[in-house]
Amino acid sequence: MDLATFDTGLLHATIERALRRGGDFAEVFVEDRDTLGLRLEDGRIEQTSGGHETGAAVRLLTGERTYYAYSDAVDEAGLTAAADAVAAAVSAGAQGPAVVDLGAVRSDPSRHPVLKPPGDVAIARKAELVRAGDEAARSVSDEIVQAIAGYGDTRQKVLIANSLGDLVFDDRTRTRFTVQVVARRGDVIQTGHEAVGGSAGFELVDEEIARAVARTAAEKARIMLDSKPAPVGAMPVVLANGFGGTLFHEACGHGLEADAIAKGASIYDGKMGEIVATGMVSAYDDGSITNGWGSQAFDDEGVPTQKTMVIEDGRLTGYLYDRLRAREAGAAPTGNGRRQSFRHVPIPRMTTTYIAPGDMDPDEIIAATPRGFYAKSLAGGQVEPASGNFVFGVAEGYLIEDGKLTTPLRGATLVGNGIDILMKIDMIAGDFDVKTGVCGKDGQGVPVGTGQATLRIAEMTVGGTG
Repeated sequence: MDLATFDTGLLHATIERALRRGGDFAEVFVEDRDTLGLRLEDGRIEQTSGGHETGAAVRLLTGERTYYAYSDAVDEAGLTAAADAVAAAVSAGAQGPAVVDLGAVRSDPSRHPVLKPPGDVAIARKAELVRAGDEAARSVSDEIVQAIAGYGDTRQKVLIANSLGDLVFDDRTRTRFTVQVVARRGDVIQTGHEAVGGSAGFELVDEEIARAVARTAAEKARIMLDSKPAPVGAMPVVLANGFGGTLFHEACGHGLEADAIAKGASIYDGKMGEIVATGMVSAYDDGSITNGWGSQAFDDEGVPTQKTMVIEDGRLTGYLYDRLRAREAGAAPTGNGRRQSFRHVPIPRMTTTYIAPGDMDPDEIIAATPRGFYAKSLAGGQVEPASGNFVFGVAEGYLIEDGKLTTPLRGATLVGNGIDILMKIDMIAGDFDVKTGVCGKDGQGVPVGTGQATLRIAEMTVGGTG
């Protein structure tokens, strides 16, 4: 399906039909998606996902209410049925605002260049990568008892038209390679995970990169076999670059999404302009990072993605808006309206969220910490956005003694409050890195980047069994 040349007359007619009984804004979202997922486990390669899917959705906004309908058929009958469904739900009974004629199609294909389209690469070549990952992981140690290597690519083409006259086409390619490893020594079992991904093509990963990712995951699991139970108590915590950014994403980022603000369900509600972090902290959400895993040229409402400063020198400066919440707040949308697919309503979502790097050397931060905890990568956790309280598991952690990393520690948890930890950051290095992830919210999963440089929290509660 060539969405770039889709019938604009049909789009305009669908928008008018959706608004015929009232409403403030109408939108059509058309999607054409190809996916492939391969996984190697226990020596067998399985195709875990794949295929071609198309669909379209019609959304109608009236006040704070959203009406939504979708169709698997991308034709006049499917679009008409969806438009009729949302129009029938509106009780105003009066014609909505005039629909602005759709302008020329806007697109930005150079934002995230794809050098090797994954669709042009044979599946057998992709299968070689997961085999190489499995072999590299197992070569690290005889104590590696399981390795799961996964490869996935997606090409998603979307066309978005609305009653404001916007007409946007976005062609998105994402590629990702992951390895999950399990190591065992007697009754002690530890895991390691590593991934590489981006809004890019097959050029992102080759056999050498696949092997490096696998070895990194396996080394994590192997090292943690020597771990001891984590100590308990308040102490300085050094968060590593990359995976350490998960804490800011979860403990702070979700509270900055405008739907949480609008519901009064965020600790950041009513704090615009106030100090929420130490003065050395500036933070951003950036959906425009070239080839970033969480990046795309436009969000799922046709708004160009951008770099949004949310904290500047410790002061709260911004929230993350979709069109609906921006309109309610009298603000401009920030390019954060995202949806998993045409079957899902767009909501405010992070893209790549991070604390800006400083200028220290990461080794200096560790050397300046006589005793503390070093969290190299985080596991799952629980966050309450309304209070900012959180509990996170640590996948890989170490004791800091006399300014040096010593004993690996297992079973550690980090307990705290989002604003409280931001106010206790006292050192930030310059080794900025971003890791890939999939963020779940309201039943939808979207690709996100989580990043930061190595930083230190002067005091934080570490839970453990030691």
